[in-house]
Amino acid sequence: MTSRAQLPEHLIQAYADRDVVVLGASGFVGRWVARALTNAGARLTALVRLPDQSRRLFDHLGIHGDIRQLDLHDLGAVEAVFHEVRPTVTFNLAGYGVDRSERNPEEARFINADLVRVLCRIVADVADDWQGLHLIHAGTALEYGTGSGNLNEDTPAEPTTLYGRSKLAGTHAVQRACRDSNLRAVAARLFTVYGPGEHQGRLFPALIQAAKTRQPLSLTAGRQLRDFAYVEDVATGLMLLGSVPEASGQLVNLATGKLLSVLDFALRTAQVLRLDEGLLRFGQLPVRGEEMAHNPVDINRLTSLTGWSPPADIPSGVERALAWLE
Repeated sequence: MTSRAQLPEHLIQAYADRDVVVLGASGFVGRWVARALTNAGARLTALVRLPDQSRRLFDHLGIHGDIRQLDLHDLGAVEAVFHEVRPTVTFNLAGYGVDRSERNPEEARFINADLVRVLCRIVADVADDWQGLHLIHAGTALEYGTGSGNLNEDTPAEPTTLYGRSKLAGTHAVQRACRDSNLRAVAARLFTVYGPGEHQGRLFPALIQAAKTRQPLSLTAGRQLRDFAYVEDVATGLMLLGSVPEASGQLVNLATGKLLSVLDFALRTAQVLRLDEGLLRFGQLPVRGEEMAHNPVDINRLTSLTGWSPPADIPSGVERALAWLE
């Protein structure tokens, strides 16, 4: 678990007593960013859809701050909140399309692209003179799509999914705003993030459920390679990028730089969970069409900017997740 003592000291100094807004604060990655900010001593404003449900979640995680119910479609209300709070830093973890039930093209375009363009303008309007970034925007590896070879930030983006295409439009909006205004911002592309709070139906929650029920779990053959990063480490990485002014205007891969097959991830996780490997039925499901095929993710830009990279230790990440889930 990320505690104040586990955060780098310079992060605590950077964010302590700063006004910070998190969009998507009750989502999978957003809740861990909100918790890390709380531990750093930031004055948190969490923008959420369901405040009562979010309060229960935040109490459980030890997240403290001002919880605001906000419909992100009401752009006037969004702007009013920002002009009231006047945050030093904003983390945009709002997104549409990760859950397989989210397939509305208009909603994907609005949340992942149109809202981002408006957000860039609003954040630039209220930006102050602190030394870090004003906006940290979370993108996705699916923006690369059919990109192959070692994925670096200059690899041409060729998204094949609604989520990837709309998120790419949001990334472009951030980069344009940095060129055309006083906004200092970064777009961080996240890869395969796992941990507590992950959407049901994904691999890690399915393994947790199988360990509880002792029921067989149908899986693909598991040959596809992914870059797995534990969610609390990703939250730390986002905060680190936000503290580095040199990151402004850049696209940064936020990943471990190590590929692991789905089969190996499942087996290593099963060992920590004490889940009988015989219950893992590899080869019973087809591989999804949007699966990417590439060499290791290039994280040189991340490490050169922050001096840090997320650990690729799967057993340690699973143990940290279990500490929360239990």
